[in-house]
Amino acid sequence: MQTRRLAWTVVIAAAAACGDGGATDPCEGVSGRCIRFDPGPDVAEAVQEAFVLAQPGDTFGFGPGQFEFTVGLSLDVDRVTIRGAGMDDTVWSFAGQIAGAQGLLVTGNEFVMEDIAVEDTIGDAIKIEGTRGVTLRRVRAEWTGGPNSDNGAYGLYPVQTQDVLIEGCVAIGASDAGIYVGQSRNVIVRDSRAERNVAGIEIENTVGADVHDNVATENTGGVLVFALPGLQEPECRRVRVFDNEVFDNNTPNFAPAGNIVGKVPQGTGIAVLAAHEVEVFGNDVRDNQTVNFGAISYRTTQLESDDPNYDPFTDSVFVHDNTFVGGGDEPVDELGFLLVQGLVTVMDPPVVVPDIVFDGDWDPAKLVDGTLPPEYRSCVARNGDADWVVLDVPNDFAGAELNPPALDCEREPLPAVTIPGDAR
Repeated sequence: MQTRRLAWTVVIAAAAACGDGGATDPCEGVSGRCIRFDPGPDVAEAVQEAFVLAQPGDTFGFGPGQFEFTVGLSLDVDRVTIRGAGMDDTVWSFAGQIAGAQGLLVTGNEFVMEDIAVEDTIGDAIKIEGTRGVTLRRVRAEWTGGPNSDNGAYGLYPVQTQDVLIEGCVAIGASDAGIYVGQSRNVIVRDSRAERNVAGIEIENTVGADVHDNVATENTGGVLVFALPGLQEPECRRVRVFDNEVFDNNTPNFAPAGNIVGKVPQGTGIAVLAAHEVEVFGNDVRDNQTVNFGAISYRTTQLESDDPNYDPFTDSVFVHDNTFVGGGDEPVDELGFLLVQGLVTVMDPPVVVPDIVFDGDWDPAKLVDGTLPPEYRSCVARNGDADWVVLDVPNDFAGAELNPPALDCEREPLPAVTIPGDAR
């Protein structure tokens, strides 16, 4: 009972303060109930209590300063907004966290979080699960000690969601993916920055995603489009990756042992794994030491799958109108070594990995007279002087070919993703 009296005191007092905070007042301009918090003793307990008692349509405003939490927060009410005074001004610190699998878990629909930072959680930073309507705007998720396998797995982490907008966000230091959207539909990730994560931005087992105007740098891998077995949404399809800067993703892989993302070689720019209908265009990709762009099947990872609904092959990828500079000059790790093995069959040492690499592990069930028909064929077009290679991994590189004409083709552009209420 003492806890409840404390929470209500905070709520009533905070509500009275709405609109009085000037330019940094997170309640300014809010219609409806806005409950404001400022740093101070007992605020962590009051915040969780207020989240438990939240009503649909509430806004929770957090003033400038650092809020200390030792236990993860959760929120399961629809149409709630969490708003800070800026992602460099309002910080939720979990450096002393002792309980909870993430900093914040949200399971309510139509959730908005903006202008706030979440730091140093023991698990994921912000997980949003099983909801429709997610907006993360100018949110920073960071592990401030830099790359470390003890960091949490995911920074911004919507999973099993629909209509997801992530814009103007920053993710730093995740031991899996900084910005990850998995098993979801209808997703936009734009104007964001991912750095010093294992995977900068990852779209996994998701149908319909636009990833554009982002910066991915100093990760192990910049942008990943993956489909993995054993998940509720079995495929990854209709993903556009465009107008991004993807450079210097040469941080050594620091994923915990056994994690699939631990397979990503240090120095990967953009990678596609077991995905279909992926369009990659207008990107500035440079100086990723293993490969600037690679597309492979799940079989090439040499991992096993017994999922009967899983398609391990990649097809219908269209890579066009990108700028590639540098990179590929120091391939490392297991898949990097595989690249070198294949490339020495088509070029003389020293090997420099071509900008665009396909493993050539095509789905046998889709082949017609030994080749993929146009609806499944991957294409490469108008990427300046970039070379491309097909390695023929299933046949121990016997049919590896540099700049094969079969991939010099065009595909129809994929449609843009639209999200209800997003006017841009």
